[in-house]
Amino acid sequence: SAGTKLSKYAEKLYKEGKYKEYYLVHGLGVELAEALAEIVHKKVRIELGIAKDEGQSLKDVNWQIKKYQGARYSPGYPACPDLELNEPIFELLKPEEFGITLSETYQIHPEQSTDAIIVYHPEATYFSIE
Repeated sequence: SAGTKLSKYAEKLYKEGKYKEYYLVHGLGVELAEALAEIVHKKVRIELGIAKDEGQSLKDVNWQIKKYQGARYSPGYPACPDLELNEPIFELLKPEEFGITLSETYQIHPEQSTDAIIVYHPEATYFSIE
């Protein structure tokens, strides 16, 4: 999560009609949340010992090319479009301890947040459900 402060600041900009600034701050928050997810995924691969063909530092996160063992699936994305999958993930992770909540429609708050199921099988791939 990019945190509640960033979400509240973006909301304030929107309410003030500062749409350009809002979009920039909102975009920064979304990208920050995704970058944090990529870093955590790399840390998991290192700890599981499956990052053999990658650099062994978090500084070596490859932001463009997804050439690593396993995959990370997040509800709401093409491979897992059903947002209800957020509920069992929340039950396991208990992110409420950090101020991250789930709405009645399974949206994560603050908005610039993500969760995922990480699969480490060598043949795990990304796909789309149509």
